Amino acid sequence: MKHKSIRAMFVVVAIVAALADIGTAQIDLQQKIGSDSLMTSRRRSEAPTAPGNGKLAVVPADFAQLKLAPGFLLGLNVLDDSDFTATLRIDEQGNIALPVLGILHVSGETVSEARVQIQKSLVENKILNDPQVDLSIIEYSAPEVTITGEVASPGRYPLLVARKLVDVLALAGGTTVLAGNEIQITHGTADSSPLMVHYSKATDPKAVEDVLVRPGDTLQVKRAGVVYVLGAVARPGGFVMQEEGTLSVLQAISLANGTSQTAKTGTIYILRRNSDGSQVDIALPYKKITKGKSSDVQLHATDILYVPTSAIKAALINTQGIISSAASASIYAAAVQ
Repeated sequence: MKHKSIRAMFVVVAIVAALADIGTAQIDLQQKIGSDSLMTSRRRSEAPTAPGNGKLAVVPADFAQLKLAPGFLLGLNVLDDSDFTATLRIDEQGNIALPVLGILHVSGETVSEARVQIQKSLVENKILNDPQVDLSIIEYSAPEVTITGEVASPGRYPLLVARKLVDVLALAGGTTVLAGNEIQITHGTADSSPLMVHYSKATDPKAVEDVLVRPGDTLQVKRAGVVYVLGAVARPGGFVMQEEGTLSVLQAISLANGTSQTAKTGTIYILRRNSDGSQVDIALPYKKITKGKSSDVQLHATDILYVPTSAIKAALINTQGIISSAASASIYAAAVQ
């Protein structure tokens, strides 16, 4: 009896284990099916939509105002009249060859304007009384604007219609820290002269709000003027003039971290080159300027501001250095004896 009980117990354990394995397998299968379904659902949701099946395309905001030009390819469809279904390429003269109607000049017009012109031609030629014309752009070459000079990303950028100067500068990432306060705009037409616009980060936006840049124009952002500070200053070098193209003597000395200990501050000099190539030296009472007894002086681009060295101060500093070195040497000699 004991053997039968033990054997029966083993059978029960085996059945329970088998059922457990079957349950585990079913759970795994369900998880796999659920995972596969989820992946399939994700793939379906991530799959690109076929063309013509609800796919969206990004259209520039100014596209409706785009002027037709030679090389554009147009699609024409007149409702209920298959004779007027065609693709039309604008030739070098800006014309399209329409079925029955013949040659029609459309360059310089928008799609809407060209559509109205076709509708009028169909009515005037007594072909259709109330034509429903559909005209669209299939291919086009976007007109561009060229931006050079002190901008973050110089280059050529698509420009469909005339836009404000500030918007066009934003296409190139804005002006750099070296940008001056002048921008030259050259129009694409040969008979136009360049336009010089006063512009800087400190300029009132309303002052340049009416300045428009047209397709085909070239913008050149001029570099700011540079003033050179040399001589007895802490950090000699060239310094960019401020937002409005100005830089005074005190500002220039400040940018050079001030005068050095050997500077002769009674009188400093401006070395200025005139437009005819001649050079003039201008003496400035720097000490009086710093004390407010004389007015500050505005510098010109490419000016050289020179701070002379005082021979007495230099000799005194050198003597103090020698004495200090000698004292250090004496202390060191006494210490090693």
